[in-house]
Amino acid sequence: MAQVAEQAEERGEQLKQQNIVIRTYDLWKTYVMGDQVINAVSGVDIEIHRGEYVAIMGPSGSGKSTLMNLIGCLDSPTRGEYYINGRLVSEMTDDELARIRNKEIGFVFQTFNLLPRATSLHNVELPLVYNGTPAAERTERAKKALTQVDLQQRMSHKPNELSGGQRQRVAIARALVNNPSILLADEPTGNLDSTTGNEIMSLFERLHQQGNTIIVVTHELDIARHAHRIIHVRDGKVELDEKVAH
Repeated sequence: MAQVAEQAEERGEQLKQQNIVIRTYDLWKTYVMGDQVINAVSGVDIEIHRGEYVAIMGPSGSGKSTLMNLIGCLDSPTRGEYYINGRLVSEMTDDELARIRNKEIGFVFQTFNLLPRATSLHNVELPLVYNGTPAAERTERAKKALTQVDLQQRMSHKPNELSGGQRQRVAIARALVNNPSILLADEPTGNLDSTTGNEIMSLFERLHQQGNTIIVVTHELDIARHAHRIIHVRDGKVELDEKVAH
């Protein structure tokens, strides 16, 4: 056991030196339903460097959402290894995974997931409340994150006083407030019209240019093409991994 931990630590150090923020080795997620075995993710090897802007794309049922849940530490693999920022997270307990999620990953969801009675500022502060950041620092960091997404004029507004695009910007600010290793966006434009969706994707491009590592999960090619690399997933496997010319 000690030897395995030592090897994992060594591998983690090598990944950090190579600036690799996400690395999966032969990652599997298998579900057993009665006498049926479903491999939602089948032996996936992915390497994402710090500062990359990647889209994970595939049709419904391709395994992309399961892969996103594994990358986002919302689920654990059946087998294989997953490192985030040099740490082997595939062997972690639920409590350890919760800490990693709070510290390393900023989530952006299709449905925004904002508290309806809370202001933009309070919604953005939430991850800092959970990790015990002092009140004055929380407010300062939340204001900075909202300014990053051009919502400095909407800090005291509640979600029902904001447009869909503005709500998604609040959600992006909340994802940024912890300075996470990766920004993980699940169908971020799914509830927006195409014009507003393009504005949100332009914001992601700007955040990427500022040095953020961004992973967008989508089934839409025009959204995926905003990224600089597309990982195509089908039947739980990586079908194609391509660079996108911009």
